[in-house]
Amino acid sequence: MEFDWLDSSFDLHKVTPREIEESFEDPFSLRLMPDVEIAGEGHARYFNLGKSIEGRAIFTIFWSDGKKFRCILSREMTSEELSFFDRKTQELN
Repeated sequence: MEFDWLDSSFDLHKVTPREIEESFEDPFSLRLMPDVEIAGEGHARYFNLGKSIEGRAIFTIFWSDGKKFRCILSREMTSEELSFFDRKTQELN
């Protein structure tokens, strides 16, 4: 799938498009759908937790139409998110 970077609502200099794309390609990346109560009715938004090739842990909120990803927010993972990510990847092994 392709990424839609037009009119991005966050700073693409703090986390580059390349790093975000790499975090989606991470074989251990986690894609989660939040509860409707958190996201709100009619909002099909998802979370992606993954690492870039350089090992940078990245958290992204995105939506997809099945052909393209549209990133709403992307940043480095917090310590709690990184702990969750590490725990879940260990469970897969």
